[in-house]
Amino acid sequence: MRPVDLGLALLVVVAWGLNFVVMKVGIGHVPPMLLAALRFMLAAFPAVLLVPRPNLPWKYLLAYGLTASVGQFAFLFSAMAVGMPTGLASLVLQSQAFFTLVLAAVFLKEHWGAHQLAGLVLAAGGLALIGSAHGANMPLLGFGLTLAAASSWAASNVVTRVISARGPINQLGLVVWGSLVPPIPFLLLSLGLEGPQRMEGALAHFNWQALGALAYLAWVATLFGYSIWTRLLTRYPANQVAPFSLLVPVVGLTTGWLVYDEALQPVHFAGAALLMAGLGLNVWGLRLRRWLVRSDPAPGTPP
Repeated sequence: MRPVDLGLALLVVVAWGLNFVVMKVGIGHVPPMLLAALRFMLAAFPAVLLVPRPNLPWKYLLAYGLTASVGQFAFLFSAMAVGMPTGLASLVLQSQAFFTLVLAAVFLKEHWGAHQLAGLVLAAGGLALIGSAHGANMPLLGFGLTLAAASSWAASNVVTRVISARGPINQLGLVVWGSLVPPIPFLLLSLGLEGPQRMEGALAHFNWQALGALAYLAWVATLFGYSIWTRLLTRYPANQVAPFSLLVPVVGLTTGWLVYDEALQPVHFAGAALLMAGLGLNVWGLRLRRWLVRSDPAPGTPP
């Protein structure tokens, strides 16, 4: 990977890792469903006027928007609103890789490799350890909502694979035009769950911190992050780009500790180690297996 592209990949990792602290700042000023609605309004406009619409029927854009945006962030913002620590949220959300395996096996009839199954077992053990440590610093409801967010992200991955099977597509266009879908569902959720008084109060007292958080979520985390990520995926093999996402929880955990003093218990570290080992095995397991096969001399062959 060229040095400039390596730098861009690391920049995206930092942007997405900081995203969780910014979410917490935003939720502190704006109710979560209303914040999500405003985020995708700002992500869609004015970009939708500049980026061509993907050559897709609306049903695909609707499916993408409902899974990648509405489902994922309705659950994730709600998790953080009930007290899910930002660092643990960034970590648990990575379980989307294994929800993707399950959903792809069910809906796309994809088969699991032995390394993927082993990675799934490790990650499940890690999540069980993290979940067992629920308490004042991590409510069980927040943990469950974050898992629901990860499963919705996984569903969007399956939708994206179905879309990709139709032929090459502009991924940035998919993100921008898919951002037209979430505002109305989020506004309805905000109206029903948060009520018109909270919505009016948040908008009446909208301040610079709320505006900064909203701009970051819409332009940095969504448009900048996904546009650079898409550029990298068009230049390099997916297995060369995807491992960078494993660094996002490192940034998320570090910033959560620095900004909000989110200290982890030993069981959290143990669970994080198992989860990251499972993710790493899923990404690099096949390559490691092939390397071991090449390194193992055939019978009768001198080492």
